[in-house]
Amino acid sequence: MTYLGRRDKRLAEIIRTIGPVERESWPDLFTALVSSIVSQQLSGKAADTIWRRVQERCGGEVTPRSLLAQDEAALRGCGLSARKVSYVRTIAREVASGALDLAELATLPDDVVCERLTALPGIGRWTAEMVLIFSLQRPDVVSFGDLAIHRGLRMIYRHRAIDRQRFERYRRRYAPYGSLASLYLWAVAGGACGLNDPAERKPKSRRP
Repeated sequence: MTYLGRRDKRLAEIIRTIGPVERESWPDLFTALVSSIVSQQLSGKAADTIWRRVQERCGGEVTPRSLLAQDEAALRGCGLSARKVSYVRTIAREVASGALDLAELATLPDDVVCERLTALPGIGRWTAEMVLIFSLQRPDVVSFGDLAIHRGLRMIYRHRAIDRQRFERYRRRYAPYGSLASLYLWAVAGGACGLNDPAERKPKSRRP
């Protein structure tokens, strides 16, 4: 936090205001991948309900073996769409067969991890980057595809929009602690500092 504060005065103010933030953890990589697919395009409550059903169906622990033991109808009965069932079963087969070595991912650079994960069905760049932060505990990840990251940047630095060039400038400024900066950007976007979003500022009406 001290390093980030020295690099960026505005972020330093945010850090002082919010104080320490805790990083969530998804220690099991397979569970993280499957649960991320389960939660896609769902509200938090609905995703939690379906994930709990999947866990119960798998005997309390979602592993490649326990997931593959369930047929499509059983997983559909948990609330998963046919497409999501196909995604999670494919990933389970890849891991079970050894085609995807999850332990090896921990030894690979961030960009290679993203390349391996996005080759899987249902896993996009954003999901891969969240896995880097919350499962693999990588220290320097700021996701351009994360809408809340954009919102946090707009709110702190008073921009109406964050294009790629501007984003990269901030990402380089935060390195090598981009993941910690991301936690503060998410907190700001969630209302932790009471800042408004310049992109949502209504234009002033003109008098006739």
